[in-house]
Amino acid sequence: MSLVNITDKNTVPLIIINQNNFDTWLLNESEQVQSWIQQTTASNGISLIPDATGKLSKVVVKLANPEHFFASGDLVKLLPLGHYQLHAEEELQEAIAFGWAMGSYQFDLYKPKQELATLVVDDKALVEKVLKFSNASCLVRDLVNTPAADMMPEDLGQTALSLVEQYGGQVKQIIGDELLEQNYPTIHAVGRASVHKPRLIDLTWGEQGAPKVTLVGKGVCFDSGGLDLKPAAGMRNMKKDMGGSAHVLGLAQLIMSHKLPIQLRVLIPAVENAVSSNALRPGDVVTTRKGLTVEIDNTDAEGRLVLCDALDEANNDKPDLLIDIATLTGAMRVALGTELPGFFSNNDEIANELMSAGTSINDPVWRMPLYNDYKSLLDSNVADIANGAAGPFGGAITAALYLQEFVNPEINWLHFDVMAWNVRKLSGRPIGGEAFGIRTLFNYLQGQYGK
Repeated sequence: MSLVNITDKNTVPLIIINQNNFDTWLLNESEQVQSWIQQTTASNGISLIPDATGKLSKVVVKLANPEHFFASGDLVKLLPLGHYQLHAEEELQEAIAFGWAMGSYQFDLYKPKQELATLVVDDKALVEKVLKFSNASCLVRDLVNTPAADMMPEDLGQTALSLVEQYGGQVKQIIGDELLEQNYPTIHAVGRASVHKPRLIDLTWGEQGAPKVTLVGKGVCFDSGGLDLKPAAGMRNMKKDMGGSAHVLGLAQLIMSHKLPIQLRVLIPAVENAVSSNALRPGDVVTTRKGLTVEIDNTDAEGRLVLCDALDEANNDKPDLLIDIATLTGAMRVALGTELPGFFSNNDEIANELMSAGTSINDPVWRMPLYNDYKSLLDSNVADIANGAAGPFGGAITAALYLQEFVNPEINWLHFDVMAWNVRKLSGRPIGGEAFGIRTLFNYLQGQYGK
């Protein structure tokens, strides 16, 4: 990560100014600087100012919204190689440093990293804070970007093990036919067709007696659609269908690195939804861990199947807060687009606080309705419930209502339906895997449970 806290005489001053204050700032500069900036400022607001010898003496950047957490994200790749000393108003420095750190992200598993400029910040605590958040977001990006061949259920399990090696805690895994023996039948049913054995990853960390927070993440490492096979275009990016598990692991890293005084549990039902002679079929009926029978309307609605067993297990601890995150429905993308994650909640107070918190740190989330009248769309003639709705409308809502059937009503519950993928390049946000909402969720948890 090209963000450091050092003392270096060879750094180049990097001056970042809100464009509303730029003219006032410029009046206090020398005539030479004024003339140079007026004649050479690029369309992106960057001025590279030389000294008398032609050597770069300082960089001035004019930004429209420097307080936006991604506004400075492209600077790291636009500036010449070197160390740049940040000069900006104190209230802007965290956003600038975070944007720079996220802009320096590169997925380098299969090709060399590009050498990038480095931002120097004279505040060790700020650098450490920013790196905790950016590292967690980059973990999400890395996991989602990794092709399915190298990110199967066993690889997700290894990621969880790596977290506890770094921060403490324990990981247990229930693998293959053990899922049947220990009553996780829907996880097994979805994953049994793959040579990569399905599993339930169970990470625990924290202090006994502390408040309990449980995270559940959809870990479908590749989604072919099963026998209801996806078309080629729909299958192309299905390596990202484990994005929910990536999000809960990134959020867990934030919680653990900050030593938040909670009892954390992370449950990841990890499977590949493959096609084979023993694949789940449309019309099959599966008995879930809770005991409810589910008619398989569509094998491509598999995420809610693996989640329902994990949610039922989560009930056993009676957590103070239960959060599940999943790349669950295309319907949510139709409703809110790809960059605004929707969520459902059975607690109005928590929902309102999350929406407010997300806006202030440019990590927005949007509440959707648990409209109970749509529950009848999941009726089945042969089972307690179907895994797909009778019609094409309100798909994100009916998916959430399905999951709600497996959450005890007295438990505070949040269900996030996220894209986990940038479909266009934005400042500090390349096309590919992306973390949505984990900074907002952590800030909420820190406000509730922090010391």
